[in-house]
Amino acid sequence: MTSKFVRISMTTAFALSMAALAQTNSAAAAAPSPAAPSPAPATTNAAGTKIGTINVEQAIYATNEGQRDFEALGKKLEPKQNELKNLNDEVDGLKKQLSTQGDKLNDESRSSLVKQVELKQKSLERAVQDARDDAQNQQNEIAQRILQKMAPLLVKYAGDNGFGVIIDTSNPWPQGPVLWAGPAVDITKPVVDAYNAQSGVPAPTPSAPKPGTVKPGGTGTKPPAPSTPKPQGGTQPK
Repeated sequence: MTSKFVRISMTTAFALSMAALAQTNSAAAAAPSPAAPSPAPATTNAAGTKIGTINVEQAIYATNEGQRDFEALGKKLEPKQNELKNLNDEVDGLKKQLSTQGDKLNDESRSSLVKQVELKQKSLERAVQDARDDAQNQQNEIAQRILQKMAPLLVKYAGDNGFGVIIDTSNPWPQGPVLWAGPAVDITKPVVDAYNAQSGVPAPTPSAPKPGTVKPGGTGTKPPAPSTPKPQGGTQPK
């Protein structure tokens, strides 16, 4: 599942993108028009009254580009995940050794083993946190890139279809602003379809979903956040 940090980052980027587009449109409207005989009035539905919703997070993952790039990222991170698993297994083995042999060791040997467990545990925790941060950053970069290209398409779709307000439903209520919205006002799929048509990225070949994956809106497979092993429980060094 996408972390709260990524959710906030995408929402912020989306708001900034929309604001930038609004400022661009306002500046264009305020700029003096070049001399021309009887210019035709601009046709726009900017004053639309309909209210629509879009799940921005879902839309990003549902695009062909998003599915392709997040799947590639998952494969890229596999070696690090294997490395962390091996380190986790090593820590777990040392803890079991301390649990089963601790009472049989002399004070010096037991103290040395306890210190070894503590050092390996700290090393594992740092490695796990670094891997999570790196994965989150790379996920966020992909999401931001797609979002920057999606925002203009959303603005155009809203204007062409008479929408005056589009609300992001990525965060469910009460974290998000929408208590309930019916599917009739959701424009996630048409915006994704428009994005796919513009990007030219082909749809990924269907494959069996891996454990832990979810399908956003039935339009694709959202890759799980990179799984990094958590330090195992067991006997803690005293």
